[in-house]
Formats: sequence, C-alpha cells, structure tokens
Amino acid sequence: MTDQKQRLITFQGEPGAYSEIACREFQPALTPVACPTFEGAMAMVRDGKAERAMLPIENSVAGRVSDIHALLPDSDLYIVGEHFLPIHHQLMALPGVSVADLKRVSSHAMALGQCRHLFQSHDFLPEVGGDTAGAARQLVDSQDRTHGVLASSLAAEIYGLEILLKNVEDADHNTTRFLQMAAEPMDAAPGDGEVVTSFVFQVRNIPAALYKGLGGFATNNVNMTKLESYQLEGSFTATRFYADIAGHPDDPNVRLALEELGFFSSSLKVLGVYKAARPRTPR
Repeated sequence: MTDQKQRLITFQGEPGAYSEIACREFQPALTPVACPTFEGAMAMVRDGKAERAMLPIENSVAGRVSDIHALLPDSDLYIVGEHFLPIHHQLMALPGVSVADLKRVSSHAMALGQCRHLFQSHDFLPEVGGDTAGAARQLVDSQDRTHGVLASSLAAEIYGLEILLKNVEDADHNTTRFLQMAAEPMDAAPGDGEVVTSFVFQVRNIPAALYKGLGGFATNNVNMTKLESYQLEGSFTATRFYADIAGHPDDPNVRLALEELGFFSSSLKVLGVYKAARPRTPR
C-alpha cells in the first residue's frame, strides 16, 4: 500500500456532491475520491485503496438513507466518527439562462423533496436524477437552456454553472448526518466526552423479545437516540435493527444494557464507538 492510497477518502456520487463537501470539511488532510456506488466507496476502504469513506446516513428533512443501513452490517468497516453538514441547495443553470427560461429542474430525489416550495412558486417540472452533482454534469453535457439543476455551490463551481437562486431548501435546519468509516476500529476512550455506540442486532423469535431486550436501556438509564428496522433478504419475519445509544460499552450501565439485549437477541454487532458530534444526553 502506498502513502498516496492511504491518504484518500471515498464518497458516493460525482465531484461536487454534498458528500465531497463533507470530506473536505471534516477530513481536509485526505483527498476525496468519487465512486459511482456506496458499495464501491466501501470496497476501496476495505481493500486498502483508501483510508476512509464518508457516507450519509440520514437527513433532518428526508429521513434515513436506506441503502446505508442495509450495507453497514456486512461491510466489514467500522464507524470512527460522525459529522453533521448543513445542506444548502442552489438552483443553477447554464451561463446566461434566467429563471424565466427554465421548464425543468432535476436533482436527486431527496433534494427535490427538500425544495417543494420552489416548485410550488414556479412552474418547473421536477425530474429525478441519480445525484445532485451528476445532474449538474449532465446539464453541461446536454447544453439544454430550458433545464435547471438543484445542487451545491461546489458543483456550480466545478461545472461552470450559474447560480440563479440561492439556498432554496424549504427548511433552515436541513442537515445531513454523515458517518466516517475505516477498515479498523478506532474506539473513543471512555470518559472522554460524550460517546456514541452504534450497533445492529436481530432479536430471537420469541414473544416480546424486542420489548424485553430494549427494556435494559430504560432500566439502566441509557439514552437510545436512534432505532431503525429493516427486513432481511426480503423476509417479512426476519427483522434487523440499527441503533445508536449515548454512552461507551465500558460504562457499567451501557454494559448491563447491552448484556440484556444480547440475551434476547440472536445476533448483536457493534459497528463503532466514537465521539459524539452533537450532545446526546437529555438536557
């Protein structure tokens, strides 16, 4: 492995994607590398071709990124950090085009859903694209002067597009949470500020297993900040859960809670123990 390869951080999408902005802001010492798929971004880290991957897991408006929840448990990677990136969508077009010239506006489905007010106030036809930066590149390729794009200011800079309307997202709190992944765990030290522990589990097929398994977090005063469920391999009877909790596995109350969950689970896998980017403790 060369030093050059070790200093790369991968992301899904094309140059100018919000994931690239997250890479630049939160790991400026690493060089961002665009990958067409989440699987490809993870594989580069797993195969030793990159040091980290930056993956979006949820958005404050659009909700979870379902692909990531499905891929994380079997990725053989570890969560080593979290980051929250405010998302600001820009309406952009080819140089010299005005808002009145536009008939269609394309972007990633999540971005379109975050800018509903824009479409309500203008007679634009929304079109779903693969991703925000990819839509910007495709516009340059097509040279369609009736076509606009919702993407980042970085994408406008990279592809030479003009921003017609700034920050057109519906909600001021529009924020995406990213997970930074590595091939080896880098667990935060216990007692070193607020810590998040992320894990996946599958409960045993017995009555009230989920209720009983989660009860240990309540009785041991452990704050569970996230719980997501999804089906395994198309089955409607096998469900896997993803969870975030505030606390370190070495904390006595967290250890007891995880032990109780393990008793009612057929599988339990810790994905990462990392410092919280935002407070998790109830105020």
